[in-house]
Amino acid sequence: MILRSPQTPIRCHSRILSRLFAGFALLAFALVIPAAGADQPHADPLASDPTVREAYQHFYVLDYPTCLTLLRKVQAAHPGDPAATSFVLEAEVFAELYRQDLLDTTFYANDGFLTGKHPTPEDPAVRDRIFALEDQVEHESAARLSHNNRDVDALYARGWARSLRSSYMGLVQRSFNASFHLALAAHSDEAKVLQIDPNYLDAKLVVGTYQYVIGALPWGFKILFGFAGITGSKTRGMEMLHDAFNRAPMTSIESGTVIALFLRRESKYQEAITVVRALKAKYPHDFLFCLEEANLRKDAGEGMGAAAAYQDLLQQAAKPGYFPSSHLELAYFGLGDALRGQRHYSEAAEAYEHAAYTQGAGAELKRRCLVSAGKARDLMNDRPHAIQDYQAAVATGSDTTQGEIARKLLKSPYRE
Repeated sequence: MILRSPQTPIRCHSRILSRLFAGFALLAFALVIPAAGADQPHADPLASDPTVREAYQHFYVLDYPTCLTLLRKVQAAHPGDPAATSFVLEAEVFAELYRQDLLDTTFYANDGFLTGKHPTPEDPAVRDRIFALEDQVEHESAARLSHNNRDVDALYARGWARSLRSSYMGLVQRSFNASFHLALAAHSDEAKVLQIDPNYLDAKLVVGTYQYVIGALPWGFKILFGFAGITGSKTRGMEMLHDAFNRAPMTSIESGTVIALFLRRESKYQEAITVVRALKAKYPHDFLFCLEEANLRKDAGEGMGAAAAYQDLLQQAAKPGYFPSSHLELAYFGLGDALRGQRHYSEAAEAYEHAAYTQGAGAELKRRCLVSAGKARDLMNDRPHAIQDYQAAVATGSDTTQGEIARKLLKSPYRE
């Protein structure tokens, strides 16, 4: 295989490409939340099960414990069904990514997350559950496919399970090469689903993401991928994602989330805001949708208007029961960015520090907050407090990207 040849210069490029593709593919798989929604679309019959639908209503508002309780009951009632197992796997993966603050798209708004060192503390028990569930989907799907190799429900469940494991491996373990190959296998399954049944619209999420990511690569990279038979089109990818957003029974909201992510990376902020507001209108008590609107307003240059959006979000979160689950550190971090952009350095530093020391803040986010707080302190000539922030960042991970930045800034103050 040309991408594996150790004797050609393509080897070095392939490593870069693997990281790029894996990163974009896995983040697209990882930042999505499922929902129910020409020709009538087809879907696995289990998707219409009342308990499944009830479970996903909790999923939509980030209430993963209740969601998992219900989905485990479904799995127990449908032994050997890969769809039932994949539902549980999905909730397990998202619960862990949310716990570690890895569902905030700000982390993926540039390419630094691909090339930098951003280790996250892995919980071995959670990892083992996730891998065991994905293995179970593989076995259950294989058993079905051995009797009928055109079983679209089994193919879809296996492809989705592979994409979920790929997301975990890339975002938590930072195993880009392994997640890259698993993402390709996921795409192969979902593409076959669409070949057999073009109306199985849920499969367009993975295939559309694949098309867009490959199509978005620079020409030189696309040529190298072409040698391995890997091709894509941004236009075609967006068309598939929009079709899934409009009509897919299970991945409508997922597809809308990916569309908004890609629009954000292209700096098409107003278009992304429109999509996110549509998602928020359906699930107003989903903390991440409300957070993403504020993030986009910040990126769009709304200044203090964006800061007000974060403050409104924090006020809503203070209302008992308004958000079944919220990670306030993400809102405080965004507020710090918005305030710093308006040169309100003192308030920005306070917001960053509040985020860093919020109970449950993920390790990577804490480091980013402390470094950002130190920069804001330096910009207001408060060097003693800046040093304290940098020292705290180094203490949480001196060999990380943020830790390395903090060490440099301990030697000389930050200047824009």
